[in-house]
Amino acid sequence: MERTVIQQLERTAAERGDQPAMRAKRNGVWEATSWTGYREQVLGAARGFLALGLERGDGVVMMGYNRPEWFVSDLAAIAAGGVPAGIYTNSTAEQCRYIAQHCEARIAVLENAEYLARFREFSGELPRLEAVVLMEGASEEEGVYAWSDLLGLGDELFEERLRERIDAQRARDLCSLIYTSGTTGSPKAVMLSHRNILWVGEKLRESFEIGPGDNVISYLPLSHIAEQVVSLYAPLVAGACSWFAESLEQLGDNLREVRPHFFFAVPRVWEKIQAKMEAAGAAAPPLKRKIAAWARRLGMEARRAEQSGGRRPLLYPLAERLVFSKVRARLGLDRARFVSTSAAPISLHTLEFFGSLGITILEVYGMSECTGPATFSYPDRYRFGAAGLAISGSEVRVADDGEVLMRGPHVFLGYYKDEEATRETLDEEGWIHSGDVGELDEEGFLRITDRKKELLITSGGKNVAPQPIEGKLKAIPGVALGVVIGDRRNYLTALLTLDPETVAARAEQAGSPARDAGAAAACPIFREFLERQIERVNATLARYETIKRFEVLPGQFSIDGGELTPTMKLKRRVVTEKYAGEIEQLYA
Repeated sequence: MERTVIQQLERTAAERGDQPAMRAKRNGVWEATSWTGYREQVLGAARGFLALGLERGDGVVMMGYNRPEWFVSDLAAIAAGGVPAGIYTNSTAEQCRYIAQHCEARIAVLENAEYLARFREFSGELPRLEAVVLMEGASEEEGVYAWSDLLGLGDELFEERLRERIDAQRARDLCSLIYTSGTTGSPKAVMLSHRNILWVGEKLRESFEIGPGDNVISYLPLSHIAEQVVSLYAPLVAGACSWFAESLEQLGDNLREVRPHFFFAVPRVWEKIQAKMEAAGAAAPPLKRKIAAWARRLGMEARRAEQSGGRRPLLYPLAERLVFSKVRARLGLDRARFVSTSAAPISLHTLEFFGSLGITILEVYGMSECTGPATFSYPDRYRFGAAGLAISGSEVRVADDGEVLMRGPHVFLGYYKDEEATRETLDEEGWIHSGDVGELDEEGFLRITDRKKELLITSGGKNVAPQPIEGKLKAIPGVALGVVIGDRRNYLTALLTLDPETVAARAEQAGSPARDAGAAAACPIFREFLERQIERVNATLARYETIKRFEVLPGQFSIDGGELTPTMKLKRRVVTEKYAGEIEQLYA
């Protein structure tokens, strides 16, 4: 893939013309944007960026829910020679400031006045920021432009300069930044090239036969590489149409309207769908429950046969007609040729639940540093609990210490402004060191068994660096150490130990009669004090980073107990194993 992203846009627009590229619901009606119209908007917005002073290499930050303007802004920034960088909508003002400063943002494209207010909290700390563009609405503030203003700014006087910017780009140039959390807490900016992005888009098109007339629904955060690849870049390569969900709450209704041909969801989404289906099944009449149970037994037999190379049960077509086809239609997945999951580990229980209902969820493994996927599972080649096979044209191997390594055209350029972190992750032979521990079976299927790095990934696919949060917990009066729990879980919790030297004084200040750590851990008054302190900590965090529940341990972490190293570093795995019972109670 030696084209650039904008060359790919122009090629697809020339081939597809008036066919729909995007659909968004406005006033209750799905409105289409053709490929020709898409290209015109991108070039119009790019001219507007040039009129606002965007120079080569300048950052353009985007913050908002999935909508056509997000796609157009991303591609327009690239066309104008800038570098797009998405920001999660639930990011704190501090997190927004860090990204905008780090990527040297010249322009911020924000969905509405709510996000504009968040940016105004630190606007004085962004000397390079020249303009803010609102995707919807308008503002009287100086330097803030409505979306229609942006499209009207760059007249024909900027056409020649824009063409120079586009023509100067090469496939291996920096194209986009993806900010991903690291174990130190400060986000790292993954540098992706045009070649990285288009190679992965082409592999998706080729592997799953995506093409014109196919639909995908865009609903997960576009600041995440997975959603960008699935709903922005793969359709750009394949000529498919991206439909924008109205909201996460309306995803179910939108799925039934769109009936996508391929659907990607993080494990938490599948878990929520499963919970609703199980509740509905439990409330069904006895006869329907018996038919469903019969069909599910056949469904699991079929899935096992598919994985072992055997044949489906003879009565499978009947179960398909009576149950499975109806389930898929009710979910809006009746046209889906494949459905997939990634971004966090998914439970075998969830895979088998959907598999028993005729829906095979295909696992994908990867990371931002390899432009999303490193492995694919296929409808005719998959294993429950395995992350799939190395993408054709790339390599996956397991190092002597068990770490999963990846190499290929999808490997990133490095971390922006962080050569040390780049050297730690990307070796001289081009291998990404994932930080995950895994194994490859004789057929080449990858299984992830552990993680070397401490980054937590919730079941919703959110990357959480626990150490900064634990630092805030440790700062609570009377607390010795805090351990954040949440890997593969729906939300974060914490285990706390108390400082035996200060807990008595803190308990007295809180009105508690406790005078030692053991008594304080069991005292309701002191626990209420800790709860208030944790609420204060939560106020400084993004929503997905907040601590929902906590447990106070009566004892201390120690070297002898195995929880601490000789240099007093926390052994996270030991803690989670040793206190598994307490942790399970936090999620009961």
